[in-house]
Amino acid sequence: MSDQPLFSPRNPWFGISVGVTAAIAVLSAIAGLILLPLAQPNLKLAGVWDAICSAAGVPRAAVQGASVKPDFKTSNVVMTSEMLTKVDQVSIGRGATLAQRCAICHGPQGVSDAHSPNLAGQFAAVTYKELNDFKTDARVSVVMSPFAAAMSDQDMKDVAAYYAYLPRVPSNSLDTGRPAPAVVVTGAPMRNIPPCGSCHGDIDNKAGSPWLGGQSAVYIKAQLEVFASGARRNDISQQMRNIARQMTAEEIDQVAHYYEAQP
Repeated sequence: MSDQPLFSPRNPWFGISVGVTAAIAVLSAIAGLILLPLAQPNLKLAGVWDAICSAAGVPRAAVQGASVKPDFKTSNVVMTSEMLTKVDQVSIGRGATLAQRCAICHGPQGVSDAHSPNLAGQFAAVTYKELNDFKTDARVSVVMSPFAAAMSDQDMKDVAAYYAYLPRVPSNSLDTGRPAPAVVVTGAPMRNIPPCGSCHGDIDNKAGSPWLGGQSAVYIKAQLEVFASGARRNDISQQMRNIARQMTAEEIDQVAHYYEAQP
């Protein structure tokens, strides 16, 4: 044992302890602030200093100024609760003329017999958004995309106003006594599925969410399936893709037939 006091710089054991502790601290700092952040494959870092800032929780200028752009076109329609809610009789009349070309699929009065969506009574903002998305290729259809490509912004607003003006007509499968599936009423919280009714009208209505009552079960099921697969991706913030991916095939079928039976 050394005769020097325990905490004396001249005590070799004290010097060794301090040195080992300092070495561990330096190595821990290097590993935690540099090596581990750089090892994360999904974390885009500009260099060592960027890694240190990231590990320390300091906002990084490179990240703040960067924007991640998807490799596909997204909807450019900004939805609000007041969007296209003002009734314009001139717009409705003009939309009635323009909608004649839509009748072959959507019916003369906006009610389809071809498993196309019923547009009669649909929220104007919903119809306008979908037409706009078809026009910009945010949503793609071999039938609808060519139609929408030739429409002006005012044309789309007029057609949307006309269909919103028409009365909603129940489908031939109307069954108001049909019990609502659990996913419509309560969702599935453990799978991050909110109740369908919280957006689509049974409980509340979210801006941009279509009215589903009376829609063809074939159409609803097909859209949930393409949302789940990612083939359709014009939903803002990916809400429908995230939900549909978590739904089972049975739940999708139940939801489709439930809404078809509603007024």
